Amino acid sequence: MQELRRLSPEEFKATKKTTIVIILDNIRSALNVGSAFRTSDAFLIAEIALCGITAKPPHREILKTAIGATKTVDWQAFEHTHRAVDYYKEQGFRIVAVEQAKNSTMLQNFEAAAGEKIALVFGNEVKGVEQGIMDVVDCCIEIPQFGSKHSFNVSVSMGIVLWSLTNKIRPELMK
Repeated sequence: MQELRRLSPEEFKATKKTTIVIILDNIRSALNVGSAFRTSDAFLIAEIALCGITAKPPHREILKTAIGATKTVDWQAFEHTHRAVDYYKEQGFRIVAVEQAKNSTMLQNFEAAAGEKIALVFGNEVKGVEQGIMDVVDCCIEIPQFGSKHSFNVSVSMGIVLWSLTNKIRPELMK
């Protein structure tokens, strides 16, 4: 652990977090939720909002893929995704959907300032981000794709987007 410079859970809790929160909009798979926790731990994400039908810890499948990250990453549950969006807007976060949509900004062209507060909305594995949420987000980013498939697994999307945005918001971590 020392050679890898990994933080203990106590050190993680005390460390400055990246000013990104993740809003999970009705994620069906508890395995994907566990992956969200694990990836959030890796990028020092501030918090996860578990909305609607999204499973909550201590669900067995979350714990299987999170491998302990439910003990390090803060989270809260919201009955409806709209409540999470409103909550984070009130906290000064820019609400950004990750979705394939008209007028989306390609991830590599998305501008984010160091220290900017961003709440990323990741949608349901089948339906994507709910249209009512798409109607109220500040913007939408899309991951470019070049093959024959038209989507990534939501956990893969999280990894790609969090790496890119962490690079922009916390460049000191990427040295």
